[in-house]
Amino acid sequence: MTAPLKTVEAVTDAIMPEIGQRARAAARVLALAPTAQKDQALAAMSGAIRARKDKVLAANAKDIAEAKAAGATSAFLDRLALDDKRVAAMAEGLDVVRALADPVGKVTESWTRPNGMTIERVRVPLGVVGIIYESRPNVTADAGALCLKAGNAAILRGGSESHHSNRAIHDALAEGLAAAELPEAAISLVPVRDRAAVGMMLAGLDGAIDVIVPRGGKSLVARVQAEARVPVFAHLEGICHVYVDRDARLDMAKAIVLNAKMRRTGVCGAAETLLVDRAVAAAHLKPLVAMLIDAGCEVRGDDATRAADARVKPAREDDWSTEYLDTIIAAKVVDGIDAAIAHIERYGSHHTDSIITEDKTAAERFLREVDSAIVLHNASTQFADGGEFGFGAEIGIATGRFHARGPVGVEQLTSFKYRIRGSGQIRP
Repeated sequence: MTAPLKTVEAVTDAIMPEIGQRARAAARVLALAPTAQKDQALAAMSGAIRARKDKVLAANAKDIAEAKAAGATSAFLDRLALDDKRVAAMAEGLDVVRALADPVGKVTESWTRPNGMTIERVRVPLGVVGIIYESRPNVTADAGALCLKAGNAAILRGGSESHHSNRAIHDALAEGLAAAELPEAAISLVPVRDRAAVGMMLAGLDGAIDVIVPRGGKSLVARVQAEARVPVFAHLEGICHVYVDRDARLDMAKAIVLNAKMRRTGVCGAAETLLVDRAVAAAHLKPLVAMLIDAGCEVRGDDATRAADARVKPAREDDWSTEYLDTIIAAKVVDGIDAAIAHIERYGSHHTDSIITEDKTAAERFLREVDSAIVLHNASTQFADGGEFGFGAEIGIATGRFHARGPVGVEQLTSFKYRIRGSGQIRP
C-alpha cells in the first residue's frame, strides 16, 4: 500500500522550520567569513548566472506564459520579464556588489574615556534576513548578493508568478556558494508557492529571522504590517511626484518629466503625479501634458489641466494617492511651492519626490521640508535605485524611519556593537 501524498500545507509545515534552522547556522558562518571568501562566492555566482543564461531565460518563459494565461497586465509582464540584457545586468550587479567595501568589522567611531578604557562602535551583520517580494526575479540575485556581502544569511520568498525564474537564478547562486565553500543555506529560497510560508516567515520562524524586508504591492505590505512579529524594513508604495516650479526651465522639465514617468513605468521610482506651479501653467502645462499623451501616457487631471488639453481625463480623488505602475499619470496645478509640499505630504508615500527649478532657495526648501526617503532637485525620480546611488544593488527602498531609509544596500544590512578595551578598570 502506497503512502498518502502530502498536502501542500504539510510540506510547508515540514520544510520551513528546517530552512530557518539551517539559515541560522549559516548566518554564524557568514558573520565570521573573511571578505575574500565572500567575494569569491560573488564572483562565482556572477559567472554561473552568465553560464546558465539559457536556463534562466527558459524558466522565465514559463513564468511569462503562466502570467499571460492568468491575464497579467503589460506593466506586470514588464516587471516579470527577463531577456539577454537583463540577465547580463543581473550578473554585472553581482560584480558591482563584490567590488563594494565590506561593511562588516568597520569601526565607525572610537573614543577613550577618562579612566583609560577605549570604546569603539563596529559594524556587524543583522543575522538572518527574510525577503518577501513579488514579480521581479532579479531581486533573487540582488538580495542574495547584498545579504552575503554584509555577512547575513538570506531566506528568499519570491512571488509565485516568478517561481520558475527564481529557482533557476537560485541554482546559480548555490553554485557560487559551493565554489567558495560557504553553506548553501546562506541563501535559501522557499521552494513552495504556498502563501502559508509567508505567514511563517512573518512570525519569525521560531526566532530564526532577525528582520523582514517586504518588496511588493499594497496587499503584501498590508499583510506584513498586520502579521509581522519581527522588525520590518518598510517599503510602501511609490507614489512619486515631480513638481515643476515657477522658475523651472521648460526644456529641462520636459526631459525630466518624460523620463520620470515613461522610462520604466513599472518601477517604484516612476512618477505618478505631476504638479505644476500656477504661475507657469500657461506656458508649461500644455507642452508637458501634450508630450506625455503623445508618448502614450494617459493623463488624469484637475480642471486646469483638462483645460490645457482636451485629451486629459478627469481625475478622481483617489488618483492623487494611486501608484499606477503603468502608462498613467495624475496632473494638477498648484499655487506655488507651499501647495506642492502640502499635496505631497497629504497624498505621497514618503518614497521619492523631485522639484524642477532654477531657484536654489526654493530647491533647498523642497529638499528640507519634503519628508520622503529620497528628494531630488532637477533630476528624475527614476534615480531611486541602489545601483544609481553606488550601492551596487538594493533589496528595496525603505520608506519608514527604522534603521534604514531609502535604498537598502550592504551598509543598511548591518547593525553595530561596541567593543571596549580596558587595562583592569573596575567601576567605583
